[in-house]
Amino acid sequence: MKRRNFIQLTATASALSLLPTEVFALFKSAGMDACPNVNGKKIVLIQLAGANDGLNTVVPINQYDAYAALRPNIKLSNTGSTGIINLDTTLPLANQVGLHPSLTGFKSLYDNGLMRLIQGVGYPEQDKSHFKSTDLWLTGGDGTPANNILNSGWVGRFLENYYANFLTANFPLGIQLGSSENSLGFHGEVEHGMSLNINGQDPSGFYSIVNGLGGVAPTTIANSEYGDLIRYILDNDTSTNTYAQSISTAFNAGSNSVTYPNSNLANQLKTVAKFISGGLQTKVYLVKIAGFDTHNLQVASNTTTHLGSHADLLTQVSEAVTNFITDLNNQNIGNDVLAVTFSEFGRKAGENGNLGTDHGEIAPMFVFGSSLNVGISGTNVNLNEAVDGNNYQIQTVQHDYRRVFSTILQDWFGASNPTLDLTFYDHTNNIGFTGNKITSLINIQNTVLPSCYNDAVLSTDTFNTKNELIVYPNPSAETVTVNSTANINSIAIYSIDGKQIGLYRNPLTSNTFTINVQSLSIGIYSFKINTVNGDIGKKVIIRR
Repeated sequence: MKRRNFIQLTATASALSLLPTEVFALFKSAGMDACPNVNGKKIVLIQLAGANDGLNTVVPINQYDAYAALRPNIKLSNTGSTGIINLDTTLPLANQVGLHPSLTGFKSLYDNGLMRLIQGVGYPEQDKSHFKSTDLWLTGGDGTPANNILNSGWVGRFLENYYANFLTANFPLGIQLGSSENSLGFHGEVEHGMSLNINGQDPSGFYSIVNGLGGVAPTTIANSEYGDLIRYILDNDTSTNTYAQSISTAFNAGSNSVTYPNSNLANQLKTVAKFISGGLQTKVYLVKIAGFDTHNLQVASNTTTHLGSHADLLTQVSEAVTNFITDLNNQNIGNDVLAVTFSEFGRKAGENGNLGTDHGEIAPMFVFGSSLNVGISGTNVNLNEAVDGNNYQIQTVQHDYRRVFSTILQDWFGASNPTLDLTFYDHTNNIGFTGNKITSLINIQNTVLPSCYNDAVLSTDTFNTKNELIVYPNPSAETVTVNSTANINSIAIYSIDGKQIGLYRNPLTSNTFTINVQSLSIGIYSFKINTVNGDIGKKVIIRR
């Protein structure tokens, strides 16, 4: 099938971006004697762009009076058919929440064991810029100076390392729909050609970002940040033909078992369902719905708060997700798919003067799939935090977003701690990931236990992964310091292709050793650290 024809068939998707291929106890438990098969597992990321109002999405029922006082003109009713939907009356009152009345589909999914709510998600020192905060969510960063400027995405780093053996396959590891811009989240640390955008086709069915910029691709590329961006774009163009046949074949072979509503998000998820049904081996999908920046007229009026722009958006999300999960389960492929919502930040607890809300901090996330434990992770937000002194912000982060995604990468895909360290630059330890997963997220028969972790990352599976040392800074440009609870004898450095390129012996045999890495080229290296307790492996990124 010609790419032109494939694009015509998927005209409902506003864009499609491609990558090269292959939250703590989130999944259900029924006992497991053997390692689960992770080869077919996939995740669908649903971006609610614009900063979703979490407080009108999930209302803390035990604090309804305080909620109503903070939002006298946009509060949702707590009674009647147009009022909030009590998600789970069996929970203690302190944990009961009311869903927005537009989320009837979410309630149905929850009642059927297909949804979990994660409360209070965010990151330290929230940046309330839409663009910057979105970049932070996609890169694995946060608002602190050390983690505020990252040049690659956490999805890209995960894919290029965990599925390193599949980087030359003829199918995409990841696919993006719903935006004309390439997501930074799919931009790997080393594999810069892992995402491309084919929105806005030219007559032959190909889209060239370089030509769109008004010029022919340069023959000489400078060794600079600008040069890196040009190489990234050129790699994207080159990858287009590689994946055209595989995605076209899967789309043609796939099917849908339900009739989706005619909305942009529903059409994106409908296409994803066809890809999965058609056998495409893509691991990560990203879909997007915009419009959640509800500063003005979030509700229709102060007497019809169940209607308005926010209600319309939530209706689209609820209907699209409900049909998507139903579609997958009808075709007996739902057990291998998780869907997760995220938004760049939440909104203030106090309303503004325009029947809307302004930029806030934390927000809830929803996870969907038949491999989940139904329930709620975390507790209701504390509305007492929202006072005039902090401009009516709710600031307590119950779950760092990286812990949510790290849990899924480990418990769902089976990524080991070294892979998570590489994906999130060791932030998994800094945010308390190790030994502190989000409980009751995935069922045990689908949870990958430590004895089953499977990594394509070079040599990490042969090293002892005990958490008895730290390597910092990582990434690094000049020096790398290793600090261990046990004395360090030596450190061997291996390139990505397995060649030993350095062996450093610690003359003092102390528990701290620093190595100058300025002579190393930019890239990913394996550090094999020999201590009196044995060998420990760590991945280290060198960048300038």
